[in-house]
Amino acid sequence: MKKIVLLCSTGMSTSLMVNRMREAAKRDNYECEINAYGLAEAANVVPGSDCVLIGPQIRFNVPKLQAAYPGIPIEDVDMRVYGTMNGEEALKAARKLIGD
Repeated sequence: MKKIVLLCSTGMSTSLMVNRMREAAKRDNYECEINAYGLAEAANVVPGSDCVLIGPQIRFNVPKLQAAYPGIPIEDVDMRVYGTMNGEEALKAARKLIGD
């Protein structure tokens, strides 16, 4: 089972995205665990994850996170995908990062 982590400022704004991604994963029969957290929790949740998606509002942290966790694919969520809460496209982005 793949572990997908979403990070935003406090973990609140990505909650809807997580729900939409879980719905998309269920439709695709893709077994994964998807959870949202605040950036302050990164040290506790990024290790052991298969990929990390970053909310656009904190995308400036991507290089720092990539340097801190070199073995874990980390990217920001496309602003249009995030703005429309398109869980299917966000899941596709995560799966691409993972290599699925």
